[in-house]
Order: sequence, then structure tokens, then C-alpha cells
Amino acid sequence: MTKSELIEQLAQSKVISIRAAEWVIQEIFDSMSDTLIAGDRIEIRGFGSFETREYEGYTGRNPKTGLEVSVAPKKTPFFKVGKELKERIMAGGGN
Repeated sequence: MTKSELIEQLAQSKVISIRAAEWVIQEIFDSMSDTLIAGDRIEIRGFGSFETREYEGYTGRNPKTGLEVSVAPKKTPFFKVGKELKERIMAGGGN
């Protein structure tokens, strides 16, 4: 599902304009992004949690040349699926 499809589905299911649905979705995404950038965790019961994980820098190798390459430390978002969603997926979806 794309962001556009999500907006269309929200607009249809809640009988609101595309513009209003787009605003709602964008506000949710912006709030989630801001929370992760601030280093905080997001937990949505029954769905899962999002957090930022930090990785230290290391020395790796370029697979083509074999030369050593310095890899900088980084932060990356991480999603952990919730128990209820995991069970629904394992059971084949159903509502």
C-alpha cells in the first residue's frame, strides 16, 4: 500500500475529502518522524513499536576492491511487530 492509497482508503472509509485525509496522514507521519528524530520511542498497542537504533562506526571492506573502508556511526529507525499483528499475519489476515 502506498501513501496515496492509504489516503484514498481513509477518505472513503470515513467519508471525508481527500484533502482532509491527506492532512491527517501527513500529521501522523510528521509526528512519528519528529518523535524518532528526538530519540523517543513510539508504541502502538496491537500493531508494534518504532525506535531509533544507534550503530557504532567500524572498518569494513569494499567488496569489489577489497580495500578497507571506514564506516561512520549511524542511527536508523527500527520497527518491532506487535503480538496481535504478528498473530493476525500468521493466521492469514482475517479481521
